[in-house]
Amino acid sequence: MSFYSFIESLSTLVDFSKPSLYISLLSIAANPLGWNLIGRNEYKNQTLTKLIGARVSSTILGTVIFFAGLLRDVLYRMALHDQPHFPLPYAIQTGLSWMIFGTGNLLVAASYFRLGFYGTFCGDYFGILKEKRVTSFPYNIMTNPMYVGAVLCFVGAAFWYERPAGLLIALYVHLVYSIALHFEGPFTEMIYQNRGASSKKDT
Repeated sequence: MSFYSFIESLSTLVDFSKPSLYISLLSIAANPLGWNLIGRNEYKNQTLTKLIGARVSSTILGTVIFFAGLLRDVLYRMALHDQPHFPLPYAIQTGLSWMIFGTGNLLVAASYFRLGFYGTFCGDYFGILKEKRVTSFPYNIMTNPMYVGAVLCFVGAAFWYERPAGLLIALYVHLVYSIALHFEGPFTEMIYQNRGASSKKDT
């Protein structure tokens, strides 16, 4: 199959003329970009911490991240409804979609339960650190279960609404989160290493 024929066949599955598609993609990328920029600035300069304190600042940022995530999900559903609809067999549309969506939500909920509010919503950037690394479920089976769970939720919704475009968006979500993790992972490791080094100096 040539590149042009591939694009032609793809255009029957995805309507690239719909603004809602690009608004959804923008909202997906804006979330991790926003919390990484704000979090890194806070860790280095303590801009908000100096004004209103670490816990209040972290709580406000966490709340903003939570509602931004809800808005992202709403925009994703709106984008799906503007895309071509391809009916699926009931077993796939309902059974498979709920299995994928349920697994995704389980990973997200379990991750939140293990990390807590501050562990989930960038508390480490504000100096609110956990005593030790979380290794129980779901962190005993994967490194980033919250991100994996989020991607699965996008995939499950794509099957539920029977929109192939949703799978393309889910792939984009995976790409965005992979890029975010490339920066977040080493930075978080550095924060905890610095905490460990400080503790040794104090003893």
